[in-house]
Amino acid sequence: MSERYSRQERFAPIGREGQAQLKHKNVFIVGAGALGSANAEMLVRAGVGKITIIDRDYIEWSNLGRQQLYIEEDANSLRTKASAAEERLRAINSDIEIRGLAREFDAENAEELLKGVDFLIDGTDNFQTRFIINDITAKLKVPWVYGGCLKSYGLVLPVVPGKTPCLQCLINHIPQEGGTCDTVGIIGPAVQMTAAYQTSECLKYLTGHAMCEELIYVDVWSREYSSINVSKLLDPECPSCSREPVFPYMRKEKGLKTAMLCGRNTVQVRPDQLSALSLSELSSHLAPVTEKVKENGELLTFHVENVRFVVFKDGRTLIHGTEDVQEAKKLYQRYIGA
Repeated sequence: MSERYSRQERFAPIGREGQAQLKHKNVFIVGAGALGSANAEMLVRAGVGKITIIDRDYIEWSNLGRQQLYIEEDANSLRTKASAAEERLRAINSDIEIRGLAREFDAENAEELLKGVDFLIDGTDNFQTRFIINDITAKLKVPWVYGGCLKSYGLVLPVVPGKTPCLQCLINHIPQEGGTCDTVGIIGPAVQMTAAYQTSECLKYLTGHAMCEELIYVDVWSREYSSINVSKLLDPECPSCSREPVFPYMRKEKGLKTAMLCGRNTVQVRPDQLSALSLSELSSHLAPVTEKVKENGELLTFHVENVRFVVFKDGRTLIHGTEDVQEAKKLYQRYIGA
C-alpha cells in the first residue's frame, strides 16, 4: 500500500504532504453520470479520504458510451447509478470511505448533506440543480467547480465563495446552447477532458493551492481552447453571494414536486415528504391494472396508459412518455398515491 500513491507523491505540487492532506478530505459529487463518474474515479484513485456521490437516476443503455463506472449488466437490471457507482468505486480503492446516495439533491436536503464537506464537484446536467448548488455552497462557504459538456466541448469554472464570482454572477457569460446530450449528442473525450480540468482544480484546492480564476472552454474535436478571467465580474448585488444574499434557489416547494428531465420526454414527480416505499406492496397493488411490472429491490418499473413509470424506494417517480407536468402529476396520484 505504501506504493499506491507513489507516482502522485512524486509530482512536486502534491508530494507526500499533499497526499497526507488528501486522506483527510471530504468531497461531495452531485451527479453520477458522465462527469460525476469520471471525477469520482479519478478522486478515488488519488486517495481522497471520503467521497459521497448522489444521483436521482438509474442506468440505461445510452449511458454506457460515456459513463465509465457502469457495465451492461447494470443497464439490464436497471440499477441506480448511485449504488452501482459506490460498488465500483469501492472495488477500486477499499482504503477510503465511499457513499452512494440514490436521491435527489434539492433545496430541502442540500444543507444537511454538505455538513463537513471540503469541496463539491458539479456532475449534473441541468441548471436548476446547479443553481441550488450555487446557493448552498455560497451559504456554507464550500468551494466547488462547475462543469458542463456537450457535443465535443466542455466548460469548467472553479468557484470559491467570498473570493470569486459565483455561477449567478456569471450567468450571462456562460454559453447556453439549448441542446442536450439526448438531442445533439456528446462524445466521450469531451467528458474526459472536462472532468480532468474539474478534478485538477479540486486536487489543487485540497492540497493548499489556489484554483484558477477563469472560465475555461475546450473543444476536443476542433482543437479550440479559450479562457476568460472572471475575477473582476463579481456582482456586488448578486442574490446568491453578495453581502446580503437571499439565496433564491433555496426556497422550498409544497405539495408534489416536479422536474423536467431535459431532452428525455420525462417528468420526475415526488411527494412533499420523501419516505420509504414498499416496492413489493406497490407491485401487488398494480397487478390488476398492468402485467408489465418489474422490481429489482432498488426500483420498480411498469407500463400503463402509454407511459413508463420508474419508481424509487423513496417515492420519487420518473414518468417517461410525457412532458406535461400536470398530466404527470395526475398519473402519479392515480397509480402511486398522493
